[in-house]
Formats: sequence, structure tokens, C-alpha cells
Amino acid sequence: MKEILDEDSVKVIIDTNALMVPEQFGVDIFTELARLGYVRCIVPAQVMGELRSLAVKADKGRDKIAARVALGLTERCSVVGEDNFDADQAIEEMALREGAAVFTNDKALKKRLFSKGITVIYLRQGQYLEATKKEY
Repeated sequence: MKEILDEDSVKVIIDTNALMVPEQFGVDIFTELARLGYVRCIVPAQVMGELRSLAVKADKGRDKIAARVALGLTERCSVVGEDNFDADQAIEEMALREGAAVFTNDKALKKRLFSKGITVIYLRQGQYLEATKKEY
């Protein structure tokens, strides 16, 4: 018998670097998120702003391409909020308010989220996603 997940447990907020994973590592993040039980993907407007900036100004050509691909992937997500302050701060506040997990590979952000008891999803071994509530 499959466990029924409540609405809050299926939400995930996706950070800029996480949206770039499909192009950089060839991992289907939406399939992996669904495997972990996360079906509602949320992208803060601040992340959209970062992606637009990277798509134009990134130092490496591959980062520009990954940012452009990531912008296309956001069509599969709900984009929320206004692009008026720091993306990491917006992600943290939104996760606390929404009771959502966060998909990021940013070490500093992961540490902040762990300290608040927020579930963090991250890329493992460049091949699959893993979710945890505490620092390993």
C-alpha cells in the first residue's frame, strides 16, 4: 500500500544551481524529484533573475548554455515572488513559510537550511538526487 503524502511534503523549492544539473550532469531532475516524492516544483523569482543573468554574463560558455536550458525547465515549475532581494534568503524564507524541501548543491545554503531543520535535496555522485534533513 502506497503512503499518501500530504500537500506540504510534496513541495520542493529549486535553486539556480539545481536547475542547471540536467545540462551539466545529464540527470533528469524532475524524474528524480518524483522518485523522492516531490511533485510540486517551485522556483523563486530571484532564481529566475540569476538564471537570466547567467545566460548572458556567465564566464564559461557551458554555464551560459546550462542557464539557458534551466530557463526552459522553469516552465515545468511554479515561479513565485518578486526578484527584489537575495535568492538564498528568498529560498530559506519560502521553505520555512511553505514547509517545503529545497533542492540545492550550494554548500553554504545547505548548511543554513540544515540548521533550520529544512529538508535538503542534492546531487549525489553526479548521478542521482538524495534528500536529507541533517548534515552528513
